[in-house]
Amino acid sequence: MREPALRARPERSEGSPTDEPAVTADAVWELLDQVMDPEVPVLSVVALGIVRDVRVDTDGVTVVITPTYSGCPAMQVIEHDIVSGLAAHGIEPVRLETVFNPAWTTDWMSDEAKAKLVAYGIAAPGKTERDDGLVTLTRRGAVTCPYCQSTKTTVKSEFGSTACKSIHYCESCKQPFEGFKAI
Repeated sequence: MREPALRARPERSEGSPTDEPAVTADAVWELLDQVMDPEVPVLSVVALGIVRDVRVDTDGVTVVITPTYSGCPAMQVIEHDIVSGLAAHGIEPVRLETVFNPAWTTDWMSDEAKAKLVAYGIAAPGKTERDDGLVTLTRRGAVTCPYCQSTKTTVKSEFGSTACKSIHYCESCKQPFEGFKAI
């Protein structure tokens, strides 16, 4: 991956503040795309859809995030990794703003991100249907085995290694696997 195009901090003569930020929002997005999710390390926080917005001004950078689940135990690690990842490139201060509305959905994940999940051995989430936008949520389609692509699979447990995954079994290749829950 190429190094983001960071602008040099503008020179300031004594007593004359500059109105130009030291970094561009595009450069921050590129750096954030290198911050990996600690629970699914093949996806960046950008690819996962956690990062919602980046605002750059003369006072620093604000990164707007939405957790995948309101009680996601990885959020403290993700927040730390975002701040330290940007600080490693000289971007400070970094403010984090957490927003919960609208709630995160797997529909925010790109097809490329879902393909990375499958290559990693985790079934990708299907599209979701929302009956009222808040309460009723259903997954469309069968869960496809990431190893043999069979749809002859069964859910063994709604509780996987993390809150965002469930455990499945493939009747065709006889492999157990995790599936990323569609929410």
